[in-house]
Amino acid sequence: MALAPGSPMRPIPRVPGLDSSLAFLEDPYRFIGRHCRELRSEVVEARLMLRPTLCFTGPRAAELFYNESLFQRGGAAPEPLRATLFGKGGVQGLDGARHRRRKALFMRALAPEQVAALVRQVAHEWQHELGRWAQQETVPLYTALHPLLARAVCHWAGVPLPQSQLALRTEELVSLFDQSVKPPLRHLRARVARAALESWLAHLLAEARAGRVELPEGSAAEQVALHRDEDGNVLRPRIAAVELLNLLRPTVAVSVFIVQAAHALHVHPECREPLSDSLLGGDMRWAQAFVQEVRRWYPFFPAVAARVRHDFEWQGCHFPRGQLALLDLYGTNHDPRSWDEPQAFRPQRFLTRKPGAYDLVPQGGAEPHAHHRCPGEGVTIALMMLSLDWLLHRMRYEVPAQDLELDMGRLPALPREGLVIGAVQAVP
Repeated sequence: MALAPGSPMRPIPRVPGLDSSLAFLEDPYRFIGRHCRELRSEVVEARLMLRPTLCFTGPRAAELFYNESLFQRGGAAPEPLRATLFGKGGVQGLDGARHRRRKALFMRALAPEQVAALVRQVAHEWQHELGRWAQQETVPLYTALHPLLARAVCHWAGVPLPQSQLALRTEELVSLFDQSVKPPLRHLRARVARAALESWLAHLLAEARAGRVELPEGSAAEQVALHRDEDGNVLRPRIAAVELLNLLRPTVAVSVFIVQAAHALHVHPECREPLSDSLLGGDMRWAQAFVQEVRRWYPFFPAVAARVRHDFEWQGCHFPRGQLALLDLYGTNHDPRSWDEPQAFRPQRFLTRKPGAYDLVPQGGAEPHAHHRCPGEGVTIALMMLSLDWLLHRMRYEVPAQDLELDMGRLPALPREGLVIGAVQAVP
């Protein structure tokens, strides 16, 4: 990574302005990519929250960013996100051997047979909810999916969720990913929700360890309760609760991807026939291609954070130890160096190529076992495939007139009216 002796350093291009925090929040998905294009660089420096921040984009920058000898995650995520979205002390903020040991817990909990069991439970809940949807004049799909997914993932994980608590726990889980970067009052609600959820789950896990509650054998809750870190000790109840939430929360957040897939079905009707044929015919390649293109094209996470581990040079620039860095996920997924016609929605592109570990990064890059790529990608893809089967074959519905433009200032980005459907009927 070092330059040849005597090579001159070039300054990292800087985004103009005293602070760009508001500009970033107004356009979180396109901020980094736009400035990198304007300044003709794979990395620029912007002041965010009054701190100089490195902003990377593109596949080469992604590969650099996931080099653990150069970047670390500890202390990188902003406190407001650690207090809401991620939780404090969880796997996202660990590095090295500690991270790999904790990550192994998630890889076991999300092994293929476990994912298949979760898919079956979501299908069961979808059937249950469909009857209720059929009795409503209109159904806001995004919010309607939340209790479905919350009930399914809690049952799958071995977390008791009485019907009387379903609405409250669903609202709390959703607030972690839907309200974390909203205006102060909504952000405060997300903090309160995080505290309530952690207390609920910490109590459950402590009771299980004391033998007063029996968790289903092999369930995600049991695996978290029994997990031992590299020091040989079980996780403290609050940290264990954070990690159990790292299984529950992302599953409910798949509602975003499902709505985006339904949106793509509606605005690209030419995809319906090959997608239906793929799902019914057993050759899943086209369906998988469609799902991957939804994940590539639509915005989900705008960026991930790390800190420079030690001074190094790259592309003629010097990067100082400790500096905050962001990797542009949305821009990397639309980078013309990796993708032909990146702004076009073309599922066929995935029929002829397998994306590299740093080209398609909607849930992070690199390799999931050893790096910080999301271990739940398999869950996301499986639940999107299931949902497309339901939307195409197991229910009928209409999409009434509404504003279907994606709100790119919203985190996570969704159609402005959340994608409302109507005249819902179950297919006999």
